[in-house]
Amino acid sequence: MQAVERLIFCPNDKTAFKVRYSDAIENAISILEPLLKQKNLKLDSRWLSIKLLDFDESFIEALNKHIGYDLLADGDVKSALDGAEQLLTDNNITKDKLRDKIVSGIVREAESICSDTVSFDKDSLNTRDRKIDKILTGKWTGFPIMLALLTGVFWLTITGANFPSALLSNAMFWVEGRITELFHFLKAPDWLHGMLVLGVFRVLSWVVSVMLPPMAIFFPLFTLLEDLGYLPRVAFNLDKYFKKCSACGKQALTMCMGFGCNAAGVMGCRIIDSPRERLIAIITNSFVPCNGRFPILISILTMFFAGYVSVPFKSVFFSFLLTFVIILGVLMTFAVSKILSKTILKGMPSSFTLELPPYRRPQIGKIFIRSIFDRTLFVLGRAVVVAAPAGLAIWLMANLSFGGMTLLARCSGFLDPFAKLLGMDGVILLAFILGFPANEIVIPIIIMTYMASGTIFEFENLGDLKRLLVDNGWTWITAVSTMLFSLMHWPCSTTCLTIKKETQSLKWTAVSFAVPTAAGIIVCFLFASAAKLFV
Repeated sequence: MQAVERLIFCPNDKTAFKVRYSDAIENAISILEPLLKQKNLKLDSRWLSIKLLDFDESFIEALNKHIGYDLLADGDVKSALDGAEQLLTDNNITKDKLRDKIVSGIVREAESICSDTVSFDKDSLNTRDRKIDKILTGKWTGFPIMLALLTGVFWLTITGANFPSALLSNAMFWVEGRITELFHFLKAPDWLHGMLVLGVFRVLSWVVSVMLPPMAIFFPLFTLLEDLGYLPRVAFNLDKYFKKCSACGKQALTMCMGFGCNAAGVMGCRIIDSPRERLIAIITNSFVPCNGRFPILISILTMFFAGYVSVPFKSVFFSFLLTFVIILGVLMTFAVSKILSKTILKGMPSSFTLELPPYRRPQIGKIFIRSIFDRTLFVLGRAVVVAAPAGLAIWLMANLSFGGMTLLARCSGFLDPFAKLLGMDGVILLAFILGFPANEIVIPIIIMTYMASGTIFEFENLGDLKRLLVDNGWTWITAVSTMLFSLMHWPCSTTCLTIKKETQSLKWTAVSFAVPTAAGIIVCFLFASAAKLFV
């Protein structure tokens, strides 16, 4: 603040604050700085020297546009830069180490200024936080604790959502019954009742009853971790791995938000400053499953895999299985981020200072308002808007016949050969396509198509559902392929609309749709082909 005041009232004093770095970096700067000063570029020569050594392609492009010519085409500048880079290499300073040392130098100067001007009542003000950080961000303890917390959050979400979801479903079906009675009283035609009640309203009922309870539990838990100050520690733990993928460590936070809803995760990408890295985060956000895809994963894991464990440990084992599936999604995020950064979104990762805020006592009222009103109801409202027309379209396809077959059956038959290559069948693939407005309705569509029923409904227990699936050719290969495709396929319509709004580009919305879809097709094909060789 004192420096800002001096600059305002002493306009002639424009000497930039000089941050001192290690001797090797200072020597490299001294090779470039005199030459750049002679060029009279109207830019601080020391700062420009550091930026050239850092060598971000996007910065070089912006610099050349600003000065009107290619600076590195100047033989003297290119020669000086090569010499400075060789000096750094001789001192074992890579590009990544250079960025770390620059940031470390800035932080050291900041700490020095702070120690000279700020006094604390307690010398041990941050001692407790640092002790906790040694555990939560420790080399051997950080990741196990992070995975344990993730498993715990999912266990609480899944276990806690079962009862309210059943209550809400029963309530919605009770309302459906009353609406049906009203239609009968008004002597409305069956086709109108089918479209509006069995189509539109029933799809809305499933979306609300399946989405609302898990989101109402997950988002407060997520906001609680955010308010406590733990989420920046998650970003700290994952920063190194995102940097290796030429992405930004802040992507860890947006990825975590995607667990609740990918649309919310895409909106969270605003915290990433670099446009390139923000696009990588947006495109890969759908690789982590949202609340809409959890019902698919939960149902399949319960029916085909979790049943082999005794009842007392079933819920814990199930949570570990679900966590393993989610870790696979995180690994795909890393892999695709790396591929994007080497192809259509080339560039170096930007440096950023990740502050670890102090641990705070959570504000319950604030958590409730932010999680319920700002996140849960906002996301649910968008899902409802796109689910209503989807319900109408699904009912029409299930009830309109052509050549003795419904449109639903014809479309699933057309998709069947391609779906078989992916370890699934045409019914499953069609259910994912029709589930584009809301992933929650994928399982009910599969049931409706297998039973040749004209309306969406769900079995009361998973045992009956498993028998239906097995009778229609499901094996463990089908189950795993369906989970993999659920984990890696196009984002839902709500997320696509959000991507369009955030990027203001149809091109990047299309890329965000195509990339996870291509990944899902490739992974499912490779898995199904390999599995069939051993069966």
